[in-house]
Amino acid sequence: MTHTPAEQALIETAKEYFRRVDVGSESLADLFTDDVEVYFPKFGVATGKAAFMELAAGLFTRISRISHDVDSLLCVANGNDVITEGTSRGATKSGISWASGSTPGGRFCNVFHFRDGKIDRVHIHLDPDYGGEDRAGFLWGTERRW
Repeated sequence: MTHTPAEQALIETAKEYFRRVDVGSESLADLFTDDVEVYFPKFGVATGKAAFMELAAGLFTRISRISHDVDSLLCVANGNDVITEGTSRGATKSGISWASGSTPGGRFCNVFHFRDGKIDRVHIHLDPDYGGEDRAGFLWGTERRW
């Protein structure tokens, strides 16, 4: 798919978002509008940079590290919208490692909307049970090909 130069710039901002998440950069908030809307499973929908940082702080009470596979992201842009589908790896605070393709956790899809070059909405779709510790949540068994 061919993207316009403006769409390609938004894709690069979305990729930069993942890079900053991975290193825990405080400058992550610089990518957002002041009234950014964020959605994350088990967190819900909230508005503002402070809400996003609350989400990030809460997430890092459960995980010790995360790395998104930025180079293999599938990115689709349409005007001010960018959808990214990708994989990640990392470890939980309880010491369980995950790697997409080897464990159930690690696949995600983010839907970004931009205003004036900044993220004004990000909806994050994934299973927040990165380490697969919620065994009761495996509705069809655990012998799956990840």
